[in-house]
Amino acid sequence: MSDTTSPPSEKTQNTSILAALHSDIIHAHILKRLDAATLASAASVSSLMHRLCTQEDLWRQICTATWPSLRDPIARRVVSTIPGGHRSIYSDAFPSLHHFSLHSVRPPPPPPEELISAVDIYYEGRPVFSRVKRIETQKDWFLSSPLWVDALEPNEMIPTTLKFTRKEEKWLKQLEESLSVSWIMVDPTGKRAANVSSRRAVLARRHWLTREVEVLYAAEMARERVQCVVKITCGGKVGGEVHVREVNLVMEDTEGRQLSGKEGVAILQRGMECGVRKRVDAVREKERFQKFTCLMKESRERKFRWEKARDLLSTLFALLACLFFCFLAGF
Repeated sequence: MSDTTSPPSEKTQNTSILAALHSDIIHAHILKRLDAATLASAASVSSLMHRLCTQEDLWRQICTATWPSLRDPIARRVVSTIPGGHRSIYSDAFPSLHHFSLHSVRPPPPPPEELISAVDIYYEGRPVFSRVKRIETQKDWFLSSPLWVDALEPNEMIPTTLKFTRKEEKWLKQLEESLSVSWIMVDPTGKRAANVSSRRAVLARRHWLTREVEVLYAAEMARERVQCVVKITCGGKVGGEVHVREVNLVMEDTEGRQLSGKEGVAILQRGMECGVRKRVDAVREKERFQKFTCLMKESRERKFRWEKARDLLSTLFALLACLFFCFLAGF
């Protein structure tokens, strides 16, 4: 009689070896050394590994190493209320949020009482600035005014080690490549989050009036109709160090219009719920930004032509009316 018992599979053998190890050894000497992608993959090996790989302290370590702003007490308090904790935050915030549809069969949820903004700036991959801010979203002034969030306090500056040089193109390119930003928005009510900044810059330029340097980061929010723009404004003198003077976030549409707080929060909530989280290379991000900029330019030109035609028609109508009254008056 032949032996029909099949040899144990490699996966079964590996699982048995892991089960023979004490969970503290696996946790301390294996899992703490893994990155997020590897840890998530390891969680699918077995029920034991799933239980070990989803422990909160592992994901807290990964999140705070990636985004130091999440060490802030405000951020820790909010994350503790979200099911899945730091693992859910990582899933929502990495990588950046990208396109989604504005149309949904469900009505938009009411705006939350607040949004939590967690901002991290990196220079050559090292964090140089972290800030968490609460945004009160139900104030009348916020809902009716253009959405504008500042990460820095008035007159606050962030130093860098980059030197201003006379070769503008060279150091603009270096600044574009060296400076990166993460801007996570957390909805404490909806228990969701999203990263609304491209990690890499899409453009570095001189402001035509102030001559300050602006570094832009953009994420497409609603299928080529809305984008979220993070702008870092840098100052300094030739031979001195570059310092960051402003860090702000706005949302704009292809008409060139800056969205209001009410519109922006609604789009953020929809994006957190059904947006695509996808890693996009720097070249593709720049192409999307350039395409969006072209759409804005075309929209402005159409609007200008329409206003010019309307003014011409108004002038012509006024002239005809004047001639008509002159005719009636017998002149």
